[in-house]
Amino acid sequence: MQKKLTLNIDDELINFAHTYSRQNGLSISKLFEQYLSKLKTNNQTQPLQSKVQALYGIFHNSPIPDKTELRQIFNEKSTH
Repeated sequence: MQKKLTLNIDDELINFAHTYSRQNGLSISKLFEQYLSKLKTNNQTQPLQSKVQALYGIFHNSPIPDKTELRQIFNEKSTH
């Protein structure tokens, strides 16, 4: 269901929106709808990959080790 929305926006942004919408063949409403949909999609939490999840938080109380130490830590966590 679509509803009407009134926005208060800076004149310069309104002019930009009109120009952009004409150049791209989309209404301002459609542009705003697409923008909000993209924000909604990007804002959802993405699950961490298993390897990243295994490493998550291991540097909380210490500096980040070099690659050799990272491999050792990862291998130790993976085998347990």
